[in-house]
Amino acid sequence: MYFEWKDSYGVNIAEIDKQHKKLFEIGGKISDLVLAKDGYDHYDEIMVVLEELKEYTLKHFRYEEMLMEKYGFEGLDQHKIEHMFLVKKLERMKNEDIDANQEETLLNLINFVSDWIAGHILKTDMGYKEFFNAKGIK
Repeated sequence: MYFEWKDSYGVNIAEIDKQHKKLFEIGGKISDLVLAKDGYDHYDEIMVVLEELKEYTLKHFRYEEMLMEKYGFEGLDQHKIEHMFLVKKLERMKNEDIDANQEETLLNLINFVSDWIAGHILKTDMGYKEFFNAKGIK
């Protein structure tokens, strides 16, 4: 399974962990649609869920950046750069001509989203875990 939440992904900040779990849930919807072997073309549904992922990602990134700014996290600028890169990449993937080579493009999409969600949380977001926890933010 591509999108399975693990407790080790938690940053011990309730709202952010909740948002991260939601990102996994949305990613799981995309994965389920792409990997469905039911004989139906789920392209339109995938595009709807991809838009949901983009919108929720923007909401999540705004929340993280607001916390970082409020508490003076020195990694804010780098975090913003990574957030911007991820949103642009997601937008590019959404705008690709998926119908041309649907299966390959959609598998690449699942891999990107899976690697990005887990990778961003495990690498980038873990960088602020100790900082916020030390400030008593739970």
